[in-house]
Amino acid sequence: EAVSGAQLIAQALRAQNIEYMFGVVGIPVTEIAIAAQAVGIKYVGMRNEQSACYAASAVGYLTGRPGVCLVVSGPGFLHALGGMANATINCWPLIVIGGSSDRNQETMGAFQEFPQVEAGRLYNKLSVRPSSLEVIPAVIEKAVRTSMYGRPGSCYIDIPGDFVNLQVNKSSVKYMECCLPPPISMAEHSAVSKAASVIALSKQPLLIIGKGAAYSHAESNIRKLVDLCGLPFLPTPMAKGVVPDNHPNCVAAARSTALQHADVIILLGARLNWILHFGLPPRYRQDVKVIQIDICAEELGNNVRPAATLLGDIKAVTEQLLEEFNKRSWKYPSNSEWWQKLRVKIKNNEERSKGLALQKSLPMNYYTVFHHIRELIPKDCILVSEGANTMDIGRTMLPNSFPRQRLDAGTFGTMGVGLGFAIAAAMVARDHTPGRRVVCIEGDSAFGFSGMEVETICRYNLPILIIIVNNNGIYTGLDANSWEEMLKFGDPAMCVPPVSLLPNAHYEKIMSAFGGKGYFVKTPEELQNALKACVTDKQTPSLINVMIDPQSERKKQEFPWLTRSNL
Repeated sequence: EAVSGAQLIAQALRAQNIEYMFGVVGIPVTEIAIAAQAVGIKYVGMRNEQSACYAASAVGYLTGRPGVCLVVSGPGFLHALGGMANATINCWPLIVIGGSSDRNQETMGAFQEFPQVEAGRLYNKLSVRPSSLEVIPAVIEKAVRTSMYGRPGSCYIDIPGDFVNLQVNKSSVKYMECCLPPPISMAEHSAVSKAASVIALSKQPLLIIGKGAAYSHAESNIRKLVDLCGLPFLPTPMAKGVVPDNHPNCVAAARSTALQHADVIILLGARLNWILHFGLPPRYRQDVKVIQIDICAEELGNNVRPAATLLGDIKAVTEQLLEEFNKRSWKYPSNSEWWQKLRVKIKNNEERSKGLALQKSLPMNYYTVFHHIRELIPKDCILVSEGANTMDIGRTMLPNSFPRQRLDAGTFGTMGVGLGFAIAAAMVARDHTPGRRVVCIEGDSAFGFSGMEVETICRYNLPILIIIVNNNGIYTGLDANSWEEMLKFGDPAMCVPPVSLLPNAHYEKIMSAFGGKGYFVKTPEELQNALKACVTDKQTPSLINVMIDPQSERKKQEFPWLTRSNL
């Protein structure tokens, strides 16, 4: 009995429990998508390979099993590089399958010929081309396994165009079973007891929870550790919700103070990169003791010499720490000077945000908009957030109560991820947690990177709510009058500020063009009404275009998001 390359690929993916494929079809990969649907894999056709790859990578983070991105040769493959890099840098499992030129035309200047395997090596843990149809299942098993084992990341599989419809006898194929779940490693006992001793001697401890902790499903262990030891904790942006943001020990509202004065810091699946200011002075004490817990040995000791290193799975190592502290019965006192200092700072910062949120002036500012969004969106919704000010202020204003329910620009600071992430989250929610809503909050500039994916959202009838916080530009914009004045000076390419976008752009019409519901709002009342309508209608995709003051949150610095203390 004969089987085609396309069928072999689809069957092998199904055997590895792959559920979702995103892509843009064309020569030579269309048959692969058809074959994938035939074996029960859900295929979502996107409008750009970049968004398709971002969507597939988000599936990996949300489910722990890679999504697949399917792309054509040459330009199609190149458009997916952003998603591969983003997945690898965020440590999310991903499989990209790219068609390539027919083998017998190599070096001849074939249609879309490009050295894809070599190019893929820079962005992926594994970049391979099967040497024959017979080994396709083995190569796919290795790619899926490699994407998930150790520190997760992206893997690329190159499929020559002539493989797709080529047939081979089933009896000669090397079929593979589903790979085993990733093995779980634990820290050595001496490191665990050393870490516990350092923590027990601390005067100003701080626990930092990273998205590695969210990925490893460590939430219940970490929650127990926080409660047992009474430790103040700070989530990194995507780790919000591992322990709920409203937990009394959360010190996110005093972030700068907590980082600057902590004498012992425990890193749970978080890296000392730009997001955490590298762990260096002046953002940290010169003599801070860092306890690093990470799945990747090469990460240990980056930027700061650690006081203790615990190599292993976050969930398993947290369990080890729990056992150690259960023996020691140590608890950090809640009436310490450190807690008093943190609480004063939290109160001041929260009051400042509240003051800004309650301003009545029009056009609205970011804080007012987020205040109303927070009041009206479902508490258990999955939040996707992307932009500069929109993402930064949204992170401080919108609480998360559950793990893996905040997706944003991440470690790589990638713009353009929003709609792909939202589509992935909506597909996963539909299958695994029906009724859970996805709310995608975008800056107007961020929305522009992938706005046409609104058609994809409507085509698959995903009830996503997109909210665009529109300030007519990147970081800051111009109002309509200033814009008109500006145009009098001549050619817009010569006189319009590089950060400006068209004032009062009606992005909501993109949604209504495809059959969803669009709202254009300028006042808190209009915003509340639109939000209530969207939350009530659980079937229809919708977009609320919220006009805010183009100069809202204007910061003194040129690059506010890099220097802002609440990053």
